[in-house]
Amino acid sequence: MRNFRIWRGDASSGALEDYQVEVNEGEVVLDVLHRLQATQTPDLACRWNCKAGKCGSCSVEINGMPKLACMTRMSTFTADETITVTPLRTFPVIRDLVTDVSYNYVKAREMPAFSPPPDLAPGEYRMQQVDVERSQEFRKCIECFLCQNVCHVVRDHEENKLAFAGPRLFIRAAELDMHPLDARTDRKEHTRDRQGVGYCNITKCCTEVCPEHIKITDNAIIPMKERVVDRRYDPLVWLGRKIFRRDQVEQQAAAEDTTPAPASPETVTHRASPGQVNWAQEIQVPPAPAVGPDGRFAMSEVLIDRAGAPSPFGDDVTFPVDPEQLRYLHPRTDED
Repeated sequence: MRNFRIWRGDASSGALEDYQVEVNEGEVVLDVLHRLQATQTPDLACRWNCKAGKCGSCSVEINGMPKLACMTRMSTFTADETITVTPLRTFPVIRDLVTDVSYNYVKAREMPAFSPPPDLAPGEYRMQQVDVERSQEFRKCIECFLCQNVCHVVRDHEENKLAFAGPRLFIRAAELDMHPLDARTDRKEHTRDRQGVGYCNITKCCTEVCPEHIKITDNAIIPMKERVVDRRYDPLVWLGRKIFRRDQVEQQAAAEDTTPAPASPETVTHRASPGQVNWAQEIQVPPAPAVGPDGRFAMSEVLIDRAGAPSPFGDDVTFPVDPEQLRYLHPRTDED
């Protein structure tokens, strides 16, 4: 006989109840729950389906660790150990071990679907094998939502659910952003603004509990956060937006008046001689950040508040650039 302590109750109240149940060799926790339903407590509610670790239905917390009941062997516990089974803590309890995980499906519906190029018909999609393998890992997700349950951003802060999608949706966003045939260009902005990827602080709890051993943090969240940062906060990318490519400079020179305009006291202006390319770049001087009494920044991190942009050199340029392709257009000086 083995000792079990199982949470019984509903959304209004509940408590842990003790049971003693027979356990046979080779069984898993889900087998014991079924035996309890058959012999002692037929009204015990638990969700399950395949009993093979592929449907993700039987997610519970066993001794405080989020696990699949059908994949947790009884042989991993000592004979005198009391095994505690509780519902997933992050989600509202419906009854006993069954929780309401609809939050995850609401967030999934907010995710923009795969958008293939409009000029390709079904059956005409072509991908390199390396691109297939790159996102294949994320396709192994069985939506057990153990990663969602263990993520402290929503586990400890119910109010964050409105702004935070969670690890399961982050791997989906990363997969689509890596997809060579996805035509959407706003995946990074959506992940930052609508899914709250900035809330994640890389504790890797989601990776530790994943039954499919998906490297959620290393292969999905961290690369996605890096791409978001490159577009949003990288000061070099912001500076690149201020540097015109040659064709843009020529178009601006033909379209704009080269007559200098008076500069405001809050503007730093650089201008060329009359008749040449208008190199006037009026750059607003950013306000000085507030400092504390000790003369230091009050913030632990200072981020530039300007959106990023594509490379100023063009998306079709590879590096290093051939010297013969380099073209420079400099303003004339009086010495010329």
